[in-house]
Amino acid sequence: MTEGPDGLVRCPWALSAPGYPGYVTYHDEEWGQPVRGDQPLYERITLEAFQSGLAWITILRKREAFRLAFAGFDPEVVAEYDERDVERLLADTGIVRNRRKIEAAVVNARAVLDLSGGLTELLWSFAPDGRPALVSESDVPAVTPESTAMAKELRRRGFRFVGPTTSYALMQATGMVNDHLADCAFR
Repeated sequence: MTEGPDGLVRCPWALSAPGYPGYVTYHDEEWGQPVRGDQPLYERITLEAFQSGLAWITILRKREAFRLAFAGFDPEVVAEYDERDVERLLADTGIVRNRRKIEAAVVNARAVLDLSGGLTELLWSFAPDGRPALVSESDVPAVTPESTAMAKELRRRGFRFVGPTTSYALMQATGMVNDHLADCAFR
């Protein structure tokens, strides 16, 4: 565990970018907090997909640009994006410009709209009942049976860029699992 300049103990990753205070804020106020609703969950799925192969801090620094580019992550608006929108987004230097990930964001918005019970019901159905607090970063898994099952079901429903690792990161970010370490002040 790592003590921050304010004396509070945090998960070590939260203090791994000392030049970017937004990382600590994200850890303290958002990561691991329960998130529900189609729009906020669609935002998290999209950001986690864009993070694939990159550092999370890269996505976090570009988050506001992503929100602008993807209409505040309103799935009804993004579902209407066409090839012109994809080309516009590929030219947007504020976001990660990856055609496959941009196209996945559009396809995923359409998949959200096709869900009869909504994204909250689907995603939270995979949340485990709990587990003991983890002690060190090496205890934190990258994939779990639940995230594997979630990824399989999302893909079955037409979602893209949602493998087991991305699904587990989504579970962590949205409070479906609590991976703040045992001594973290924000557990």
